[in-house]
Amino acid sequence: MDEIDGVPDSASSLFGDRMGLAVAYADLLAGAGIERGLLGPREVPRLWDRHILNSAVLAELIETDARVADVGSGAGLPGIPIAIARPDLEVVLVEPLLRRSEFLAEAVEQLGLASVTVLRSRAEDVAPGGRFDVVVARAVAPMERLAGWTLPLLRPDGRLLALKGESVSEELRDSAASLARMGATSWRVETAGTGVVEPAARVAVVTAGRSDRVPGRGARQRRKSR
Repeated sequence: MDEIDGVPDSASSLFGDRMGLAVAYADLLAGAGIERGLLGPREVPRLWDRHILNSAVLAELIETDARVADVGSGAGLPGIPIAIARPDLEVVLVEPLLRRSEFLAEAVEQLGLASVTVLRSRAEDVAPGGRFDVVVARAVAPMERLAGWTLPLLRPDGRLLALKGESVSEELRDSAASLARMGATSWRVETAGTGVVEPAARVAVVTAGRSDRVPGRGARQRRKSR
């Protein structure tokens, strides 16, 4: 992939006239993000392909003007690249750890991302009730646990978009019974970023249904029994 000053040419197709914000975010990750231990130093040479672009391509799967939660946001991945690429979205970065949530708040302020807010909380402790159209996640937890945390946060027909690896199809297959019990109506694998990232991102897409179960109860009960 051809690059100018370390930035892949394909980045402009995602960020357009907000390319400067994407570059500023990359600088934050390579600076304060490394210094605070949010990313390892070895990640710097692959910040764009592995982290920023791989996150931003999720935006192509999100409808216009959606309300999006990024659970376990960490250094802002995938939420901040999505918000930069799609200023029409309202994005909430959900992160339980103090040092990470402080970095996120500083990044949002420095980048001037008016449509992004930071919520310091565990995903399973966010007030349920169908608040979000989309929940996104990247390297947070196995599918069954992740779905237990996130499906209660979605409106009916809202979708969980989870960036996963090569075994995503097997993970969904093995979690099928649990997903159905949690009220999911469908689950499938989609790709995002063809021609932008190589390989294209593999995304588990889980659609929430209507359910009478108490949101989040299973996750809390499992935690108490440990």
